[in-house]
Amino acid sequence: MRMQEIKQVAKEMGIKAGRLRKRELIRAIQSAEGNSPCFQSDVASSCQQLDCCWRDDCLSVD
Repeated sequence: MRMQEIKQVAKEMGIKAGRLRKRELIRAIQSAEGNSPCFQSDVASSCQQLDCCWRDDCLSVD
């Protein structure tokens, strides 16, 4: 997902993107959703959340 799209999701959730980087912003969205803020963290390689909308970006190497 492109950063502009992520910022739109954040805005719709009432999260101010400011100067947050992609990883930080997605983690903020995950927290606001009540999920573990695990995007591109140490647990990503063993993630079992197959229906996570961030999964493709999370597991890709930037």
